[in-house]
Amino acid sequence: MKKVIISIRMTYMILNLPYAALRTFEAVVRLNGFSAAALELGVSQSAVSQHVKSLEEWLKEELLIRGARKSKPTPYGALLAQEVSNGLTGISEVCTQIRQGRRADKTIVISCLPGFAFVWLFPRLLRFDLAHPDLSISVTTDTGLNPFSGTEADIGIRYGIEKFGELQVDHLMDEQLFPVCAPGLVQGQHALHDVASLVHHTMLQDEVLNTSSPNPTWEYWAKSCGVTLPTGIRARRFGQSNMVIQAAIEGLGVALGREPLVIEALRDGRLVRPFPETTKSPFAYWLVRRKEKQERKKIGEFLEWIKFEAQQQPTLPEFRRPNQAV
Repeated sequence: MKKVIISIRMTYMILNLPYAALRTFEAVVRLNGFSAAALELGVSQSAVSQHVKSLEEWLKEELLIRGARKSKPTPYGALLAQEVSNGLTGISEVCTQIRQGRRADKTIVISCLPGFAFVWLFPRLLRFDLAHPDLSISVTTDTGLNPFSGTEADIGIRYGIEKFGELQVDHLMDEQLFPVCAPGLVQGQHALHDVASLVHHTMLQDEVLNTSSPNPTWEYWAKSCGVTLPTGIRARRFGQSNMVIQAAIEGLGVALGREPLVIEALRDGRLVRPFPETTKSPFAYWLVRRKEKQERKKIGEFLEWIKFEAQQQPTLPEFRRPNQAV
């Protein structure tokens, strides 16, 4: 008698899920609010709200307890957000493997703030290219708001305090803080001769994205140096450090100079220091990457090169009080 083998295949129906709404909802829960989720996703806050609302209508279940400043997930909402997060993490890992598999092993992807890339990194990359003709560098810029994951870049250059979880971290360089301005602002009717004279000028400020404390702000510089900023001073904020520097070069105001980013402009005379006071910044520059059992050769070569470049950076010129117009 022949045996009859019956094969039973169990199939599961995959719902036609609203993926965009699920991703948006996960961001709202993870970031504790609609505005932060909108910023990360690059959409309007109303679009985020609409996605969450449509998801709740699709599920016929309330997922968020909405507050004035913060929204809290319901028990079902917390469960759903966690599962979506797990799924997105797994998808991201697989996509990273696929992209890295297709990406030539001779390419190094660097992630950093746009201002740092424009002012400090780009002018030096030609030297890396000449020293390593077999390797190529791809630079991707981001706001630094999200933790470095290693999924989109081999190395992250981060600005802030050393808090990077389980990542491999190397110190790149520290920085000094001091006011800088165009040479024309130290002469004339409202010449910058002391800190009090700032009242006649505009303070140019870099919107430091790291929310930890203390921050390298004008107030931090003044307190560290024992000086008092005048009250009622005008201020103008820029989202990128290279825009702050360019505004100072154009004579639009006085910027709080961050040493690595303004050192070349000081040396070639595009900027000057109106005051002698300097202080060490509470922030530093860090090289972060995923931990690996064995460091890839190309990563080691880039790390060696960029650390050497940081060490070779010119020292801050000695302060000399600019000539005042009589």
